[in-house]
Amino acid sequence: MTPQEETIVLEARDILGRYLSQNPVIGSWQALMDYCALTVRGPIERFHVLYLDRKNRIISDELLSTGTVDLVPVYPREVIKRALMLNASALILIHNHPSGDPTPSEADLSMTKEIQKGCKYLGLTLHDHIIVGAGTELSLRALGKL
Repeated sequence: MTPQEETIVLEARDILGRYLSQNPVIGSWQALMDYCALTVRGPIERFHVLYLDRKNRIISDELLSTGTVDLVPVYPREVIKRALMLNASALILIHNHPSGDPTPSEADLSMTKEIQKGCKYLGLTLHDHIIVGAGTELSLRALGKL
């Protein structure tokens, strides 16, 4: 990416962030995918959680962990602890695969199941886990993995 392109991407993220703070409901599947692609795609793995209220308005988009080119540490306890601190009702997990292939790994599936168990026990809703690849996003819910 050229320095000029990098500046444009940063400006687009800023504009999208301002838009979401004014219109904090992600109103469509495409809006969610656009948001994920713009905020999470990159050369290192990043793990975000969108914490939502009862009306699915975004309370917070939190970058909980950054990793390497092929690994990001995720601690289900921390994901759920933060949800409780924010009084969130629901969450959406988002992370990227810098390789460009959004196919979930066994570790992705296992971590998602652990978070899902904790959410269920504490009355939280795990809406989805989105994996962002190069030009494509994949939903674990759509794959039947949630």
